[in-house]
Amino acid sequence: MRAGCGDGTSIELKFQVEEDTVMFDVETLWADFARPIVSADDYLNSLRGRRMNVYFRGERVLEPVDHPVIRPSINAMAETYRLATERPELGSVRSEISGCQINRFLHIATDPTDLVAKHEMQRELGRRTGTCFQRCVGLDAIGACHSVTFDIDAERGTDYHKNFLAFVRRAQVANIVIGGAMTDPKGDRSKPPHQQADLDLFLRVVRRDDNGIYVSGAKMHQTGAVNSHWLIFMPTMRMTEADRDWAVVGAVRVDAPGLTYVIGRQTNDTRSVDGGDLDAGNARFAGQEALIVFDEVFVPYDHLFMDGEWSYAASLVERFTTYHRSSYVCKTGLGDVLIGAAATAAEHNGVEGASHIKDKLVEMTHLNETIYSSCMAAAFRSKPMASGAYLNDEMLSNVAKHNVTRFPFEIARLAQDIAGGLVVTMPSEKDLQNNEIGPLIRKFLQGKSGVETVDRMRILRLIENMTIGRNAVGYLTESLHGAGSPQAQRIQIARGMRLEDKKARARALAGVSEPIRKD
Repeated sequence: MRAGCGDGTSIELKFQVEEDTVMFDVETLWADFARPIVSADDYLNSLRGRRMNVYFRGERVLEPVDHPVIRPSINAMAETYRLATERPELGSVRSEISGCQINRFLHIATDPTDLVAKHEMQRELGRRTGTCFQRCVGLDAIGACHSVTFDIDAERGTDYHKNFLAFVRRAQVANIVIGGAMTDPKGDRSKPPHQQADLDLFLRVVRRDDNGIYVSGAKMHQTGAVNSHWLIFMPTMRMTEADRDWAVVGAVRVDAPGLTYVIGRQTNDTRSVDGGDLDAGNARFAGQEALIVFDEVFVPYDHLFMDGEWSYAASLVERFTTYHRSSYVCKTGLGDVLIGAAATAAEHNGVEGASHIKDKLVEMTHLNETIYSSCMAAAFRSKPMASGAYLNDEMLSNVAKHNVTRFPFEIARLAQDIAGGLVVTMPSEKDLQNNEIGPLIRKFLQGKSGVETVDRMRILRLIENMTIGRNAVGYLTESLHGAGSPQAQRIQIARGMRLEDKKARARALAGVSEPIRKD
């Protein structure tokens, strides 16, 4: 099979495919991706006609691209392609795996500068969209799988790393979107997978044949799943030998038979169908999360990257979360937007010169840049894995994400403080357009001279959108629970804090010769 890179070059793709596989062989699975996706329009067109099993509010969605509530999330992901064409030095990179100029969301970091560029890209996309652009989970999944598959092969003599590189090479040549699926429903949190009353509460292998395996279960809170082309599914926690069937990593097309998607609700999401674009606050962009149900979904062996190696599940989770917790640098891009909105609201109110307003904006900026600095430090202090991939510094990455669980909430509080109560009491766009009451709204909601009332309303709606509305999902609650809730970071920080070393240094400086004896 010959495929182009989208930059005028082409390469021969050679893979071993079983002769007797027709419906499920690798060549067939990749046949739809022979033409590389280059532009945002290419990406939008690639999502059409896929016949996915998608539900929203109890109804089957035949064409998600055209659904008014789903489309803003697709627009946000399309910006990852637009950035790559408008600023190729930031949004794209040449890959040693495929030899192609690829979207940076498909790149395996091979030195600290790759991770630094990744974080700069993530902040810029946060600025452009004011929401979650949904590609970080997939990017961090391929980063973690690169090193873990290498380690498994080195110990067990398996072919996972070769399979993984072949998959990544195809993905890079086609320049597709890879989504990541990690979080299982979990059921009774006090019990491991094999002790659950319903064994499907963690994704597992239910049968296998000569061509591959079949998996059943579900993944929850999956960011941008419907907007992706392929999914990499991974275990969500450390496993024991009894959990062997649940220790599985693989890749499937998002339109694979047996997959069902239920898109989650977001606050004020149906404002997208109310008409107009004011009340949505950010009418063009939004995030997306879905429950993905797997019902005996087929995975060919060539797309299998872990199959029963339960002792490596913890390593995969820890490396993924180390990448992903630094990826929350994206929230500083959203913070930039919210700080700008708060400052503009102050100007509209005529109070931009007040000392307490200036001080609040300084505090918001301080918190935002503290997140940024810890994420960037984790990138600069990254270290190589045995596979050659670079991984963010684990301690600093956990510190960064722990900052993210707190600081956006304070930034949002200060934004609401500056903006005032009208954020939550403002009349609707339809009221503004009403011939009888519209003039009254323009009269009584005006700010300082020279500011159009509708512009003041738009800024206030944006603040509402980001602090309690649809995009607060990505900026606030996702900041709290995404990549692990706060306690998960505290556990990792405790493991890496080297407390005994710190105590020894304190004793040495204080002149204490011996540690405390334990009876």
